[in-house]
Amino acid sequence: MKKTEITVPKAIKRRIRIGETITVGDLAKRMGIKVSEIINKLMSMGVMATINQAIDYDTATLVASDFSFQIEPAEAEFDESVLKAPSTPENLKPRAPVVTIMGHVDHGKTSLLDVIRQTNVTDGETGGITQAIGAYHVHINNRDIVFLDTPGHEAFTAMRARGAQVTDIVVLIVAADDGVMNQTVEAIHHAKVAGVPIIVAINKIDKPGADPEKIKQALTEHGLLSEQWGGDTIFCEVSAKKKTNIEELLEMILLQADVMELKADPDRPVRGIIIESKLDKGRGPVATVLIQEGTLREGDSFISKTEFGRVRAMINDQGKRIKEAGPSIPVEVIGFSSVPQTGAEFFCVEDEKKARSISDYWTRKTREKELSSLSKVTLEQLYQRIKDGVKECNVIIKADVQGSIEAISDALNKLSTDDIKLKIIHSSTGAISETDVMLASASQAIIIGFNVRPDARVAEVAQQESVEIKLYDIIYNVIADVRAAMEGLLEPEYREVVQGRAEVRELFKVPKVGTIAGCYVTDGKIMRSNNLRLLRDGVVVFDGKILSLKRFKDDAREVLTGFECGIGIEGFNDIHLGDIIEAYLTEELEKKLEQNVEKH
Repeated sequence: MKKTEITVPKAIKRRIRIGETITVGDLAKRMGIKVSEIINKLMSMGVMATINQAIDYDTATLVASDFSFQIEPAEAEFDESVLKAPSTPENLKPRAPVVTIMGHVDHGKTSLLDVIRQTNVTDGETGGITQAIGAYHVHINNRDIVFLDTPGHEAFTAMRARGAQVTDIVVLIVAADDGVMNQTVEAIHHAKVAGVPIIVAINKIDKPGADPEKIKQALTEHGLLSEQWGGDTIFCEVSAKKKTNIEELLEMILLQADVMELKADPDRPVRGIIIESKLDKGRGPVATVLIQEGTLREGDSFISKTEFGRVRAMINDQGKRIKEAGPSIPVEVIGFSSVPQTGAEFFCVEDEKKARSISDYWTRKTREKELSSLSKVTLEQLYQRIKDGVKECNVIIKADVQGSIEAISDALNKLSTDDIKLKIIHSSTGAISETDVMLASASQAIIIGFNVRPDARVAEVAQQESVEIKLYDIIYNVIADVRAAMEGLLEPEYREVVQGRAEVRELFKVPKVGTIAGCYVTDGKIMRSNNLRLLRDGVVVFDGKILSLKRFKDDAREVLTGFECGIGIEGFNDIHLGDIIEAYLTEELEKKLEQNVEKH
């Protein structure tokens, strides 16, 4: 009988190729080792994991090396560069410029677009503020221009940044009667980072008090020097209300576009970017896509990160159905599997089967990354967080469009301080559902609905579960209310206010009552309701309450400066002549969140 020999695999078989993450069970199977041994090894490293939990590449390398195995990075199952193949120069044809209109809130961006489009967008806006990104296609002098209207309110920084990434030219609107504001400067920064040329439109020149020269002077501080003053920035003085110099502004945009020689290949596979997305009640997930290259047609299969689908219908900015859309054209696409992320890239592929497989790949990668990051939290970290006493305010955000979610998340995350953390545990587009309410109930969260409403059934469930649903249509109010909720979670601070002082000049021993101090009020006043401190040679001897306060034989509610009184101290009789009695009140201070001041 031969003895059992422990066989060791050859060196080539001891190499395992894995991606960014791998499940514990899969790693055990590929190494031919019991799962329990790997779990024990992970526990000794401080990582709590189960058989189905994903661990990252570095953790897997450490575990495998202990079992004499080598980990090598696997080739990506899907190469994204295939979708981004460069165009051949001979196929390039001129395309329309994509123009983003930026500027401070209420400086007249949407009004200017209205004049250009001969429609009225502002009427449909809540409080006259643009809260979603719009893409509009305009035909002028046999040429096309595509306009992106980005919101001006500071909370929409992320949205404006996205506008600068997809645009060719930025038109910066500055009100002639208001001047350069915070968001104006911020828009300049976004445009400069994106390396996009800026055309300045000084609006509201018809208003009394308008001073365009002052605006030009102020903008020189931010590196925008007018061509009239020897610089290279085009300035146009316009009035959206009186429709003054609008043609001139459009000619300047086309002139700038000619200088830039904008071209794209209309015959290559489609590549674009998602400007806005939402869940429409009748049409399902809908996204506004700005085509950058290629021509999108009905029936095309597409992919956008984890979402995929087939173009069921395309609608232009006028609400008309179209069959195809070329470079620089914004279209609303119907046919997504679910609501895509705004700012995500959009590609067309050969067929729906390939689109689904790429989507599955990205979904799996996203999920594995999430799981591997979850497995890294150790008990020590958890204990440390409890010890630090960090309070958390959980929030669920539901909105009509993805861009609003992004803007609200961005604004709310800035409210977190060292004392209190704001945690957005879930956010999605569409109406508030029962699932959202149950999640809020389990995690003690507030639900914020932005331009969405819960139906009667959901409202009833929320009432039963004691879940607070706050509904808004203006972003300023969201931030203000969440700030107030977070301030309510902060521990209150107390402040002592000294009301008055009295000097002990006589002592009276009263049977069954104790020692009464005969006092003279030196400053302020002594009130019956006050707390008191007994000071002897500047040292606090006793801190307690006033038992009795009398003027002669009568009870007094308060005794003012310059009067004498008798004070009895609750539970304390060791009073000496010359002691000072200090009367004070404790006031509760409302704790405020510290502002996060950002410097540019």
